[in-house]
This record gives sequence, C-alpha cells and structure tokens, in this order.
Amino acid sequence: MNKTMLKVLQKIFKSNTILKTGFNLNIPYRRSSGRVCFVSDDLQTIKIKIPLTYKNKNYIGTMFGGSMFAATDPIYMMQLITILGNNYVVWDKAGSIQFKRPVTKTVFANFIITNEFLKQIENDINKYNEKDYCLKVNLTDKDGVTYAEVERVIYIASKFYYKNKKH
Repeated sequence: MNKTMLKVLQKIFKSNTILKTGFNLNIPYRRSSGRVCFVSDDLQTIKIKIPLTYKNKNYIGTMFGGSMFAATDPIYMMQLITILGNNYVVWDKAGSIQFKRPVTKTVFANFIITNEFLKQIENDINKYNEKDYCLKVNLTDKDGVTYAEVERVIYIASKFYYKNKKH
C-alpha cells in the first residue's frame, strides 16, 4: 500500500483496522491460509489463526509447514514498522520454525510487543544505531497445546543511520 493511500485511509479508519484488513486482503498472505483475527488499538497485540483446510493440508492430512511459517512471516515486521513510525528502518532478516507435533486442527499465534521492549528498542538504537532482535511466537491450539515454535530475527536501525551506512 503506498503512503498516499495510507494517509487517506488513516483519516477514515483506525490504524488497527487498516492493518487487520490489509493483511486479510493481501493475496500472498491469504495464500498462507493465515488470517488476522485481532489487532489491538495500540497495535502491540496481533492474533492470527490458521485453519486446517484443503488449501494447506499436506499428503498425510496434516498442515503444511510452509503455511505455518508463511502466516507468521510478516507480522512482527509490519507490527514494528507501524508502531515505530518513519524514523526507523525495520526488516525481517531471518526466521526459523521448530515443529513439535503435526497440526490436525486450527492453530493460533499471539504476537505481543510490550512497552518495555519498545523502550529497549529506543535505547538500543540511540546507543548503537542498529540492532537485530530475536522474537518468538508459538503456534498453539485453542487449549494452548504448542504445535510449532517460530523465531524471527528483526533488524531495526535509525533511518538516518541506515541511509548513511555503507552497505
């Protein structure tokens, strides 16, 4: 979504509504089978669900691991881009997934960014200009049973530093 369109939408809708709708209408995200079902007003909590469907069922009838990984892929990055604003560069640098058991039902993930973590980012970037953060999220069923653990390495830098950095 381009910045002009975003500014217009922000005059009509709250940021959490734009983020939720944007994810759920985004074709690559829809192909993961993931759906954003909740975004808090402060954007610090995002909840997704990944139902087991014919679109993400593998040969043995369990959820394809790529669907789980893809559904979790952009969340932390987009969450932090939106929360931190224009003075930061944020990108998803790496990711991994550890499968604990085969998924045979709908799974959920809760992406939570705390105020303490946001303060840590501000302090780290003021001190070091850039830093990698390892963020984790579990895919669980409605009873809290963990099916997979996902790690994301998120790179954050001050925009000024990043523009002047020799790559």
